[in-house]
Amino acid sequence: MDLENQQRVKDAAEKYGAENLVVILGAAEAEAAGLAAETVTAGDPTFAGPLAGVELGLRVYHAVESEFKENVDSDVYEEQVGMMEMVLDVDAISEEMKNMREQFCKFND
Repeated sequence: MDLENQQRVKDAAEKYGAENLVVILGAAEAEAAGLAAETVTAGDPTFAGPLAGVELGLRVYHAVESEFKENVDSDVYEEQVGMMEMVLDVDAISEEMKNMREQFCKFND
């Protein structure tokens, strides 16, 4: 997650409260999604960005996860995400995201 997006997430958490935010990711690989998820939950693991040492514990999902898919309009989902779902390793991404939430999320649904 780039530094600008880290700052946006940090600002939103301060303005609206971390308990009121959900981050939706779209990374193409499980490892990249996991790194971004770790950043918005446990803090920037590279210690280079605005979230270095900041444990927000945010809820975080990937756009191909069923928890997200079930909560958006199916036509919009198909138009915006459907093709990604066919080419990404959805199982690996979902597993990585689940692991990050279990380890670092402070807010249970």
